[in-house]
Amino acid sequence: MTVRGIRAAATVEANEANEIKAVTLEMVTKLVQENDVNPEDIASVLITVTNDLDEAFPAQAIRQLPGWELVPLMCALEVPVKGSLPKCVRLMVLVNTEKAQQEIKHIYLGGAKALRPDLAK
Repeated sequence: MTVRGIRAAATVEANEANEIKAVTLEMVTKLVQENDVNPEDIASVLITVTNDLDEAFPAQAIRQLPGWELVPLMCALEVPVKGSLPKCVRLMVLVNTEKAQQEIKHIYLGGAKALRPDLAK
């Protein structure tokens, strides 16, 4: 079994706790469905937010999902590069899997599709 990284990113319209949490849950749900991920197989999740999002910890939303209570989650600030995509939540999910790198489906939603148009559906 190999540890693979699965990326996900999405933008929110406003710096509001409910929206930040809802978008985070949408990303996690889609990532789990698209990659057939079981929370038991997740080594850790790094969550970053841009510095214009300070109304909620995305990890709090994820911890409410069934089976995710013990998954190691950490929130951090994204590097504030001038001209970078605003109001963005990003995930790096490290998962133990038998899948090959090319089988991993990364998730980009909303304005975050611009980050990796080659991977965004």
